[in-house]
Amino acid sequence: MNGTFSSPTVPAGQTWASGVDGWSGAAGVASAAYAAHPRGFQAATLGWNGNAVSLSTRVRGVRAGATVTLSWDDSPYACAAQGAARRTYTVTVAGQGNSPGSFGSNIPNGSTNWFLGRTYSFTAAEDAPQITFTPTNTDNPGCGVFFTNVDAKQTAPPQQPPAQDPCAGDAASTSQCKDVADNKDQISKCKASDRDCLATVAGDGKAEKDGIADEKQTLTDFNKVPRDQKPNDAATGLCALPNALTDVPPGNAVVPPSDWWFC
Repeated sequence: MNGTFSSPTVPAGQTWASGVDGWSGAAGVASAAYAAHPRGFQAATLGWNGNAVSLSTRVRGVRAGATVTLSWDDSPYACAAQGAARRTYTVTVAGQGNSPGSFGSNIPNGSTNWFLGRTYSFTAAEDAPQITFTPTNTDNPGCGVFFTNVDAKQTAPPQQPPAQDPCAGDAASTSQCKDVADNKDQISKCKASDRDCLATVAGDGKAEKDGIADEKQTLTDFNKVPRDQKPNDAATGLCALPNALTDVPPGNAVVPPSDWWFC
């Protein structure tokens, strides 16, 4: 996830690096010195080149149906003057019932002012769900929010109950289940390589063999039927007809067979 935005590393002596590895969005990262996070992390921005920008990533390893708690830290940019409005943004993820989370930074004071431990919980609608941070402040949108230390913890979805045995309980005494149980018992006594033993339980496949033999005979009979005929011989039989179509008066035929060039 690159939750502490350590990649790309901002070069020494610089404040910014363009791009955020593992995230999509036309933004960048601030150096650890400029972000001034208490744990020394670099931070991603929700403003770039004077514009508000969104950042998205997928939370790998999260399974559909899991309950997920996302956590992170945020701060207003140092460029937000003291007394300016809180830097606001939303966190969204796909899935019915997952309402957007709305957040506001600490009050700007002319430098970074970190809040540690924001959280947002949701139910994953898919494997590796995509989360998106989107700025919403309208005053000086390019001077928005830093965030870092993004992490996710999941409670796995409940396991599906195993399929019930249709022959469990009282159903075991039915004739169908007794037959199945008897066959299982007999097969368990046969070696896998002993065809004669297995045939006493499963049969020798006579019905299947007879069906295959019938299909082969039908195909043989079909192939014996002569189907080669010269085109002229076929046309000769039509020359005497006033019309090659059934139930159509002769006058309605565009070209009756008697007028064909061959006839």
